[in-house]
Amino acid sequence: MKLEKIDQIFQDTAYIHAGGTEEELQVAKYFQDECAKLGLEAVIEAFPIQMANMQEAVLVVDGKEIKCEGYLNCGSGEVEAELFYLRNVEDAYSLKQCKGKIVLFDGYLRRWSYMDMLANGAVGFITYDGNVHFPDYDIDKREFREMVAEGNEKMLGVHINVRDAIEIVRSGAKTAKIVIKQEEYVGESRNVVLDLPGETDEYIALTAHYDSVPLSHGAYDNMSGSVALLALAESYMNKPHRRGLRFIWTGSEERGLYGSKAYVRDHEDALANIDLCVNIDMIGCVMGGFIGVCTTEEKTVHYLEYFANEVGFQIKASQGVYSSDSTPFADKGVPAISFARISPGGCSAIHCSHDCLDIMSAQQMSDDIDFIDAFLDRMANAKQMPVTKTMPDNMKEELDKYLLRKRPEKK
Repeated sequence: MKLEKIDQIFQDTAYIHAGGTEEELQVAKYFQDECAKLGLEAVIEAFPIQMANMQEAVLVVDGKEIKCEGYLNCGSGEVEAELFYLRNVEDAYSLKQCKGKIVLFDGYLRRWSYMDMLANGAVGFITYDGNVHFPDYDIDKREFREMVAEGNEKMLGVHINVRDAIEIVRSGAKTAKIVIKQEEYVGESRNVVLDLPGETDEYIALTAHYDSVPLSHGAYDNMSGSVALLALAESYMNKPHRRGLRFIWTGSEERGLYGSKAYVRDHEDALANIDLCVNIDMIGCVMGGFIGVCTTEEKTVHYLEYFANEVGFQIKASQGVYSSDSTPFADKGVPAISFARISPGGCSAIHCSHDCLDIMSAQQMSDDIDFIDAFLDRMANAKQMPVTKTMPDNMKEELDKYLLRKRPEKK
């Protein structure tokens, strides 16, 4: 793919396109149209997803209203209580102090910490993010994800900017009130799927999510991977390959890997013929090193390193579970490799309004795509797939932890 085309796609999709929205559908149709320009037929596959229209979200702390975003799908209602800053979500004594209180805590709303707060009697929650040194006053739109909510009572929650969180703690605030009014409903998100059949009935699945978070244009995370899929489709459309290639632009990854989960659920029979999943999530940034995370047998790590040395490309390979669309495939027994270029802190940002075109390089995108293309050529044309279709026990355990079937031991 020419550098000018890479730049053009980034510019054409430089707007917020969060999972389940009309803007996400617009980007899905964009990639479908781009495939059509190449003479390729991609289909859009819709799947249901929980949505909400926030009508009112109010946080009052010690009588002062604080700017906030209400947690989507956390229910509606009003709660007023003593405020408690939970500094350690794993400390048993601290958790006991949550009873009857609205709890402010650090980080994301995660299933195990939420269950602990709920079990210890918390009645509401406040989270925060941002950077106190950034000039913006962004507040991300967070949601009460299904993986947190499943089997649990819902608590009302809001999300605020780090500046206000610091001031709340600094002032020793005593009370808080949360008011949430929202309409919850089932909407649609979409995957875009393109097949390039090979000489055999075996396939390699290539995945990249095209949705963004509600604050971001998502250039780095993950329009970069979506562009890579289109470039690879263009590369292989007239090039022979033994295995078929299935390109899947996934929707609603940022909301909990919902697109890839929907695909493996709705196409379970097809997984028997998929030998490998190659996932691309965040490449082409100006700074940073390239990684390959292998949810496979360990020997794949060494194979990948040897191959990178052979073609003169720097990579750090490891065995593990990558938080992206590769994981639902691996959970179904399909070996998976995720590629990414990880930019160091201060050189880029994701999940915020700073994820935009100025951190990207079309030339670096092209170089990263060329490496993935070369690796894919090996896999697609191998007489026998070198990656064994078995999931080792240590990866099964890591998948159980990541997918919340097993609680990690507390440190």
